[in-house]
Amino acid sequence: MAGSYIMEGPLSKWTNLMKGWQYRWFVLDDNVGLLSYYTSREKRVRGERRGCVRLQGAVIGIDDEDDSTFTITVDQKTFHFQAKHADEKEQWINCLESSIMKISQPKLPSFTYSYGLANNATMSDFDKKLAEADSYLKILIEQIQDLDARMKLCCDEKSFGQFQSLKSSAEILVESIKQTIVFLQISKHNIMQMNTSTTKQQQHYRADACNTMQQQQQLQTSTVNGDGCPVIDTIVHRSAECLVDSSASDVQCAMNHDHHHPHHLQPNHSALSNSLPNLLTPSEDFHDIQNQDGLSKATNPTTASPATAATATAIPVFSATTTNANADTNDDSYSSSDDDDRYYDAEDVSREFMEAQRCRSLSKSINKRPGVDVYEEDDDEEEGIESMENHGNLLTHLLSQLHIGMDLTKVVLPTFILEKRSLLEMYSDFLAHPDLFVSIAEQSTAKDRLVQTVRFYLSAFHAGKKSGVAKKPYNPILGECFKCFYELPQTTCTSTAETRAEDKDGPIPWCSKSNLSFVAEQVSHHPPISAFYAECYNKRISINGYIWTKSKFLGLSVGVHMIGQAVISLLDHDEDYVVTFPNGYGRSSILTVPWMELGGKVSITCSKTGYSAQIEFLTKPFYGGKKDQVVAEMFGPNDKKAFASVRGEWNGVMFLKQGNVSEVFLDTKNMPIIKKQVKPVDQQEDFESRRLWRNVTVNLKSRNIEKATDYKCQLEQHQRDEAKRRKDNCIHYETKLFHEVGAHWVFDKPLVNRIKSPTGHN
Repeated sequence: MAGSYIMEGPLSKWTNLMKGWQYRWFVLDDNVGLLSYYTSREKRVRGERRGCVRLQGAVIGIDDEDDSTFTITVDQKTFHFQAKHADEKEQWINCLESSIMKISQPKLPSFTYSYGLANNATMSDFDKKLAEADSYLKILIEQIQDLDARMKLCCDEKSFGQFQSLKSSAEILVESIKQTIVFLQISKHNIMQMNTSTTKQQQHYRADACNTMQQQQQLQTSTVNGDGCPVIDTIVHRSAECLVDSSASDVQCAMNHDHHHPHHLQPNHSALSNSLPNLLTPSEDFHDIQNQDGLSKATNPTTASPATAATATAIPVFSATTTNANADTNDDSYSSSDDDDRYYDAEDVSREFMEAQRCRSLSKSINKRPGVDVYEEDDDEEEGIESMENHGNLLTHLLSQLHIGMDLTKVVLPTFILEKRSLLEMYSDFLAHPDLFVSIAEQSTAKDRLVQTVRFYLSAFHAGKKSGVAKKPYNPILGECFKCFYELPQTTCTSTAETRAEDKDGPIPWCSKSNLSFVAEQVSHHPPISAFYAECYNKRISINGYIWTKSKFLGLSVGVHMIGQAVISLLDHDEDYVVTFPNGYGRSSILTVPWMELGGKVSITCSKTGYSAQIEFLTKPFYGGKKDQVVAEMFGPNDKKAFASVRGEWNGVMFLKQGNVSEVFLDTKNMPIIKKQVKPVDQQEDFESRRLWRNVTVNLKSRNIEKATDYKCQLEQHQRDEAKRRKDNCIHYETKLFHEVGAHWVFDKPLVNRIKSPTGHN
């Protein structure tokens, strides 16, 4: 292929819900790191490019379950592509990865030393070695733990001293390796920032060049041809595309004044090979709108007056269009593709475009007004985390204060990584499938009740995971409460006047007896213990539990140990199922977007029937493997061999195997989540979660991090002041909804105490 193009061919590109997948002809330019696309091969020959995707810092996404689609994510935007078959997809991915790797390498001189070895390391090699270092670090930590165990068994003083010396040296080595890994990641981040800074400088220079050509174009419009129409040079339309393909010193304009035969500037590929990789201008955003905002129609002498043509062509391409683009994009915009949803990536739609812009502006003005209505409408929605690059300095400082094994409970994390809900509300999301929960009581045998308990338990976690991004919910304030209920489907609970009656003595007085009510309270601050309780009166089933978390820094991830248990009580069967909780891990390389996974072994046991289940959440290994894997085995009384097992993805599909029969046990991706019902914020009590954190949440949603931090600090200071007041006056804190029984926390008015007869009538 001529020039720097290494691959071209057809792919389908996802545009929006209206247009879906659209055929495009793609060209991969290896030198400048651009994936350009055209509406047809003929347009490619004529040079009429539709748009392009910058590959600097891009990440290729592959779906194991789909052999034809892949994604490119860059600058917080994701583009979806579809090949004809797996081989074609693999070919594109290989070429794209090669181009990304080439364009991402700093253009530094390669020194060859006397022994003849050249520096040919790539960023991929760097990441691989970094992962290996982290693996060895974890092995070393495990060996130190084994050494601790040996020291406890050692009775010889001399040997103990040798062990102690070895342990001290190993701990110093661990700390050095950890710091080295962190500093290497920070250096990588700084290099990426330098590349970004260089790109912005180039954009500034290209903008100056665009302004100069615009002024020249305006001067040329004063010359009118024989038909009374101005001669409009096509350089204004083509300059954006030309600048990205040629360095500033190589732009030579050969103007053609015949508007029936426009042509664009030809790039100098020999000059490109020595230029910097990302030669992009702000005008790169405007490839898709040349034929959409009415500009092309205005240039036609048969449809526009001289004044209209001059105005529409010479000015709006750079002024009006730039204003619209800047309203919705930041300085890091890189491609016309990021506006596909707005411009439909299709035919001329000038009227629809203007209407969409007006509605978008109106929507933004509404959403920027902080208020309860904004919070209540989308309280269950969760956005992805902001780019870590925006907060790199803060995270770098935070990481410098941490060491492996450090307890993060007392570490104040930056506000921007907070999830917009309290930890108490997050626990309520584990009951987002209330129909599965209440159906435990409907099973006729103890074996079936255990299977259904396992089914409910494994369905609970995916609903609590709002997104793939690991974010930290608000730490509940002492005395904070959260109350809600779930409306059960009519097929689960018969809707009659009696079943719809409210339970005035229940945890949620305004909730009917046929629904599932939930309450939670922060009952302790040190340690931070959260107690929760849920019940369905008519089904005579309840769950009472408590959890407190302990977080530790593990080098390149954060481990959250979930300490506590919950008891599911079936009143009609007089059975209690005790369940424990898995650990959570915030996985990430330093300064990159984190992701969450579960790990560890848990159990479900019923002392009355003897049935039990052992469940293990498997963490993803460093090389290969899949995320979110779970394995469960169910045992009968005194049995050592499981009568059934479950395998699969706790955030996807799980399969039940009994004997030689295998069937779908759960499919969480296709299970409808039932929304919780919560009182409006202005009707809640002062210490209910949403009202308590209201100002923090509203400002987080409007991205006002400074104000959100101020309100968060006010709540925390109030808690400290109250603790000091109680201590000074020797006042014991009294909980509101729960009381402590031994090491457990029990709801004050459980269902078993309120029901007086086996039939469930008061």
